[in-house]
Amino acid sequence: MGRVNLGTIDESLLPAVREACLGDSAPPAAPRPVIGQSWHRARLHGVDPDAGRASPPPLPAEEVEHRRHVSRLGSLLPQLREGLGAIVDVERHLMAVTDAEGRVLWRDGARGVLRSADRLHFSVGAAWTEEQVGTNGIGTALALRRPVQVHAAEHFVRTHHSWTCAAAPLHDPRDGRLLGVLNVSGPAPAFNPATLPLVTAVAKVAEAELRLRHWESVDRLRAVAAPMLSRVGGRALAVDREGWTAAVTGMGPVGRVALPKEVQAGRVWLPPLGPCSLEPLPDGWLVRVEETGPGGGAEAAAHRVVLDLRLPRSWTVTVSGPAGEWSQELSPRHAELLYVLARHPAGRTAAELAADLFGDASRAVTVRAEISRMRRTLAGVIGHRPYRFADSVEVLLLTPAGGTDPLPASTAPGVLAGRRGLPAG
Repeated sequence: MGRVNLGTIDESLLPAVREACLGDSAPPAAPRPVIGQSWHRARLHGVDPDAGRASPPPLPAEEVEHRRHVSRLGSLLPQLREGLGAIVDVERHLMAVTDAEGRVLWRDGARGVLRSADRLHFSVGAAWTEEQVGTNGIGTALALRRPVQVHAAEHFVRTHHSWTCAAAPLHDPRDGRLLGVLNVSGPAPAFNPATLPLVTAVAKVAEAELRLRHWESVDRLRAVAAPMLSRVGGRALAVDREGWTAAVTGMGPVGRVALPKEVQAGRVWLPPLGPCSLEPLPDGWLVRVEETGPGGGAEAAAHRVVLDLRLPRSWTVTVSGPAGEWSQELSPRHAELLYVLARHPAGRTAAELAADLFGDASRAVTVRAEISRMRRTLAGVIGHRPYRFADSVEVLLLTPAGGTDPLPASTAPGVLAGRRGLPAG
């Protein structure tokens, strides 16, 4: 094949670079930063560079089917295959789609390449995170939440060196939540520098398709709910099954309602609306907002916040009070923000938070916008001037056990300071 342009290094040097870096000696050339940092994480996870580590068994067939059923990615498979067909050699490559935990849910390719993948336990239901198999396209894309190519000896485990992989994360375009990864793998001699840009473009097109389908479903719900809302007295709104608003009456616009994880008809407390009653609609819910006196809303209800950062790629905030409890999944940025605020109970100005998150105090406007988004559901929990958790709220921060870093893919200065055990400034 000759030389392959990997940006900063000649492919023929990769084995020697890897051996030197893993042996703590001077390499003949520096690995690409994305690879060197991934190797470091793999070592911290205890992955054996020669044999890998004992991976958890593949998911049972019924669990795979369940995850396929609830995933928003299954309906996109024909589009993904068609988009990749322009460059992917079906006889030599395979396409794989994972969920947000790195579990392979779908795999497509010729028999020969699938058999080769099986020998590496790259099968449906298998886990392909960095924690399990070290540096690889799927796991490293999950860790970084951005597209990545891993070629030949850039893989941490030696048995993977005959492969090249290009992967891109797939996000829910509505809220940025990670849905999974699109990956193309094949033999290293088949390396094509155009593969990663193609995989990235196909992932973006798939996300755009999800966005289009979402708004089409909201429009359908609006057509059903609008006549009903016109006959409802007081404040009410129609939301889809995930809380996105289709229509509203008697109140200002609401972008999304934080519904409970287990939604059922009846009375419930919803931030920032307060006490509400839920009635089922086709593919959604009618939310009637109960009228309460002064102090009866979200601010009076919230008294405890649990920020759960124990998992490497999935984080939640749970708010509880006399009226009940609700949980919400967090985007990476909002997880970073709440982590920093939890470490600074006295509060942070917008400029200080900008330095904590971006290393640039001038990005205060961006911070204010993110805080504004969070306060739509955390009203009464997040105060301002300076930004902080409200004095009346007990905050519990849950971080990984065993010395594992919280938010492992984050490069925010405020998060890095917490990992190093530096005192909150």
